Amino acid sequence: MNLKELKELIEFLKEQEIAEFELERGDVKVRIKRGVPVSAASAVIQTPTPVLPVQVSASSAESTASSTSSSRPATPADEGLHIVKSPIVGTFYESPSPGSPPFVKPGDPIETGQVLCIIEAMKLMNEIEADVSGELVKRLVNNGQPVEYGQPLFSIRPR
Repeated sequence: MNLKELKELIEFLKEQEIAEFELERGDVKVRIKRGVPVSAASAVIQTPTPVLPVQVSASSAESTASSTSSSRPATPADEGLHIVKSPIVGTFYESPSPGSPPFVKPGDPIETGQVLCIIEAMKLMNEIEADVSGELVKRLVNNGQPVEYGQPLFSIRPR
């Protein structure tokens, strides 16, 4: 199960207001359990290797993201910018390998589907792609920094 499938599954479960769901496919087990509020969803992904499961909590990530964005007022330069957010919990990497140039840097033109960074989660390298075309304005996290679900990674000025 890849990241895109997992995101689609979570969105579907939200839309259908399904409170609990479990799926086992090969060596991947996904369990999603939602609380009373519609925005409260959690997912636990487990593998047979002795790796601790990762828990993603949409409600806490949304409250963290909203408190972060509300703590500083938007400036006119920030208006109209598209924010690329982390779809998973993991470690942010700006380049494909140590010593390689970064995938993108501020001022670069960005195309939809272009790889912006890698987020490592449970020893898997997940490429994060741009969902809009435009110009990269700012990278919002540092290389090697842990990131949370929903945390802003990049700001892009759409075309």
